[in-house]
Amino acid sequence: MTEINKTVSEKLKKLKTEKREVKWKRLSQTQLIATGFLFIILIGTFLLMLPISSREGEVTSFFDAMFTAVSASCVTGLIVVDTYTHWSTFGQIVILMMIQIGGLGFMTIGILFSIIIRRKISLRERGLMQESVNTLKIGGIIKLTKKIIKGTFLLEGTGALILGIRFSMEKDFGFLRGFYYGIFHSISAFCNAGFDLFGYQGQYSSIVNYSGDIIVNLTIMILIITGGIGFVVWDDITKHKLNFKKYMLHTKIVLVTTGILIFGGAFLFYLLEKDNTFAEMGVIETILSSLFSSVTARTAGFNSVDTASLTEASKLLTIVLMFIGGSPGSTAGGIKTTTIVVILLFFWSSMRHTYGCNVFGRRLQHDSIIKANAVFSTNLFIAVSAALFIVAMQSTLPLTDILFEVFSAIGTVGMSTGITRALETPAKIIIIFLMFCGRIGSLSFALSFNQKRKIAPVQQPAENVNIG
Repeated sequence: MTEINKTVSEKLKKLKTEKREVKWKRLSQTQLIATGFLFIILIGTFLLMLPISSREGEVTSFFDAMFTAVSASCVTGLIVVDTYTHWSTFGQIVILMMIQIGGLGFMTIGILFSIIIRRKISLRERGLMQESVNTLKIGGIIKLTKKIIKGTFLLEGTGALILGIRFSMEKDFGFLRGFYYGIFHSISAFCNAGFDLFGYQGQYSSIVNYSGDIIVNLTIMILIITGGIGFVVWDDITKHKLNFKKYMLHTKIVLVTTGILIFGGAFLFYLLEKDNTFAEMGVIETILSSLFSSVTARTAGFNSVDTASLTEASKLLTIVLMFIGGSPGSTAGGIKTTTIVVILLFFWSSMRHTYGCNVFGRRLQHDSIIKANAVFSTNLFIAVSAALFIVAMQSTLPLTDILFEVFSAIGTVGMSTGITRALETPAKIIIIFLMFCGRIGSLSFALSFNQKRKIAPVQQPAENVNIG
C-alpha cells in the first residue's frame, strides 16, 4: 500500500507540474514579459520596504516603495521621495539593479545567465528575446544578445570611469564615493532612467549644479543617446561601420531622426529660454543646457535647469519630445522615432495623393503604417484619458503640469515640474499604470500585430463613410 500511495503521489505531482507548464505556455510573449516585469517590481517593492533600505532605518510605506520600484524597473525616474536623502546605500543599490534589469530587459539578463552556465536556450526563449529587443528576425538573436551585453557593460564602464574621475575631484567626495556616483549615474543615464544622487545639494535637484560642466553634461548625453538609439542600430553600425548606404532602412531613419530631434530641439529650447532660464548663463553653459534639455526630454529624466521654471512654450516642446521618445528596442520609451517618421511620411503621401510611403529609396510596408498609427493612437488616448482623470480629481493643479507629468510617465521619461509628491493616491496609481504601460505597452502592442490573424470565412459587406 505504501508503494502504491507513493506512485499515486508522484503521478499527481507530475500532473500538477504539467498543468503549470501548460498555463505558462498558453501565455503570449507580451503577457510573459509583462508578468516578468511585475515579478521584478514585487521583489523590488519588498526589498525597498526593509528598514535597511532607508537612510533612517525605518520601514518605507508599501505605496512609496512600490512607486519607486515601478519607476526604477520601468526606467522612468519619477519619484515620491528623494533618492539620496531617503534611501540608504543598500536601497540605492536595489534601485540601481532594477534600473539595469529594466533597461536591458529581464530576458537579456536571463539569457546572460544561461550563456554563463551553458544551458540550452529554447526557441520560446529566443522568441521572447526577439520581442524584448524588438528585432525583426529571430535568427542570430543569441549572437545579438551577446553584443548587447558586451556593448552595455563597455559603454556603462567607460561612462562610469569618466564620471568617477570627475566626481572624485569634488570636495569631501573621495575616491570610493566618487566612483560609486560614477557607476550609479552612468547606468542611470545609459538606461534612460533619470535617477540621481545629488539630493545632498538640495532635494530633487538633479544635475542643475553641473549645468556648465562639460565633462558631466557630454558624458551623460552620450550615454543617453547610445542607450536610446536601440540595440538593432548598434548591431548594424558595428557590421557596416560608417558606410551609411549599407545601413538598414530602420537604422537610417533612427540616426537621421535622432539628429534632427537633438539639434532641432536644442535650437528651439535656446530660442524659448534665452530670456528666461538661460538669461544669466555664459555661452558654453547655454549651449550645454540647450543640448541637454533636448536630449534628456526624450526619456532620460535628468534636468540641468529647473523644469518648473521653463516657459509654457518650452514645457509644450518638452511634452512633444517626451511623447516621441527614443528608438525601438532601446532603453528609451515613448512612441519611438520610427513611429513618428512613418506617420509623417503617411501624412505627406496622403496630402500629395501618391501611392505608398517612400524614404531613402525604399517603400514602407502597409503593416508598418498600421502599427505606427495604432501605437500613436493608443498612447495618445491613454495619456489624454489619464490627464482627464487627474484633472477631475485635483483641479487645483495647473493643467500644463498635469499634462507634463502624464506624458513623462507614459514616455518613461521621469521629468517633472514638481507635482509628483503633490498627487493624491488615486492619481499616483494612474501614474504607476502609465509608467508600466510605457515600458511594456507600446513596444509589445506594436509587435502583437505580427502574430497570425484569423480572417473570418464570411465577412460583412463593405461600405464607405465620409471622412474629414
